[in-house]
Amino acid sequence: MVDANSNAVGRWLHAAFDVIPPANDPGFVDAVISLCKKRKIDVVLPLVTKELIPLSQHKMDFEAAGIKLLISPFESIEIANNKSRLYQFLEWRGIEVPAYRVIENLDQFITAAEELGYPARPFCFKPSVSNGSRGFRIVDASINEHEQLLLQKPYQLYFPYEHLLTVLSAKPFPELLVMEYLPGEEYSVDCLAKNGEMVIAVPRVRKQMINGISVEGEFVEDQDIIHYCRQIIGQLKLHGNIGIQVKKSSEQKNLILEINPRVQGTISAGLGAGINLPGLAVKQELGMPITADELKVKWGTRFSRYWNEVFY
Repeated sequence: MVDANSNAVGRWLHAAFDVIPPANDPGFVDAVISLCKKRKIDVVLPLVTKELIPLSQHKMDFEAAGIKLLISPFESIEIANNKSRLYQFLEWRGIEVPAYRVIENLDQFITAAEELGYPARPFCFKPSVSNGSRGFRIVDASINEHEQLLLQKPYQLYFPYEHLLTVLSAKPFPELLVMEYLPGEEYSVDCLAKNGEMVIAVPRVRKQMINGISVEGEFVEDQDIIHYCRQIIGQLKLHGNIGIQVKKSSEQKNLILEINPRVQGTISAGLGAGINLPGLAVKQELGMPITADELKVKWGTRFSRYWNEVFY
């Protein structure tokens, strides 16, 4: 277990803990390889989005050291981590995605909002390259701002359109993906893939979220979502543990929000439904047999998550 933060909670949960440089440090990859040799590590399981590109670029170096790197190809990660490029890639291959525009200035933003039906219809936006829910906002003219100010907690996904234009015009901003708002249920799909072939997909409906993190959900056997994810994995040639976020449109179509080409934070909830996806990924990478029972999901299992303290 490693982290760039010397006081990460993980160090108090496991005796073997080491500090590594952050992913943008020039010595990051060498430090990880050196540590793997020291600790006699067989498989590296990346958890952080920013680590994926530098690790995938040096997969051959890991293999030369006898270390399995459980990661998708560099080209696949580069597309998956850029939300605008991902939508373009899938659309060009006939896979349905939400209505969207890719913009890079305020005039384009205003035009995109109009073309997506604002103010009659809400829309949302996010940076093409971002982590978690950072930069994601929903613009809805029907929102009661007075109620939101006085009755809601400070963190809100909704942002007033006029104030938004003021903020965006104040400074240069990165390339943004502006897209239709999908009002239906949201699903997080934990998948296991093998060189572009889907081994299993486990959808769970996100019943309650806090700051973009699922804290309550239910595992649902939705074959339409599973088939949709299979197409995406096949086109992108993804490998290992993959997370795909899907939401229902106003027409009840399952459409992609984004991809996490890595282990997702709530993947551990799968244990309650009888499925250990990180464990299966490691077994797959080491060529160990996977039994049919290990791929059985207890559909309908519900879960709730809560904070737990570590004292030290």
